[in-house]
Amino acid sequence: MSKGKPVRPGRLNSSPRRILIVDDHPMVRLGLAELINRETDLEVCGEAGKATQAIQMLDEVSPDLVLVDISLDDMSGLDLIHLMRQQDSALRVLVCSMHSEGLYAERALRAGASGYVCKSEGGEQILEAIRTVLIGKVRLSEDASERVLSSMADLGDGPAGPRMDRLSNRELEIFELIGQGKTSRQIAGELHLSIKTVDAHRQKIKTKLNLLNANELVYRAVQWVLQER
Repeated sequence: MSKGKPVRPGRLNSSPRRILIVDDHPMVRLGLAELINRETDLEVCGEAGKATQAIQMLDEVSPDLVLVDISLDDMSGLDLIHLMRQQDSALRVLVCSMHSEGLYAERALRAGASGYVCKSEGGEQILEAIRTVLIGKVRLSEDASERVLSSMADLGDGPAGPRMDRLSNRELEIFELIGQGKTSRQIAGELHLSIKTVDAHRQKIKTKLNLLNANELVYRAVQWVLQER
């Protein structure tokens, strides 16, 4: 950190707030770390590529905030958030993902996150989201906020309504990727799973959503992705 750098008005206190980055892509971690470490009020205290590694690091690095991606090698980022909040109920978590906020914001909040920011939003928006969550506020886009409020009011009863709650976090990830037109092989590669595991998840999704065959699964997944984006 360079000396003599002007302090921004948004600085939270005299000591930089500590950020743990959890993302399975090394280049993404590098970019986020460079973005954060340029700020006088923020610093990266650790990086993890796997959920299990992140859990082990919590006590070691004592972060003020954890920046978490949805898709991780060993488990869903949503499941990781739940586990971290069980370990430290006061921990603040911000999801930073390529996945659409409309698809995952509600689940992220339910898991214990305090906000959601898409990687595509850019550096200034990511820093704004970090600072918003650090001061104890919830950070969602206006559209996502409306979706979450509508869901809480039981207004979202369309094709993406209550039945989607039956899917596990990993099944929801796979359902989204199916809706994007990806094959089991492509999904397996992206989520670091075997094709056999992906196919097993596809079967569970069909059962939980009462879908008759693979074609109906693809059709419903595409509908859902288009509706929720």
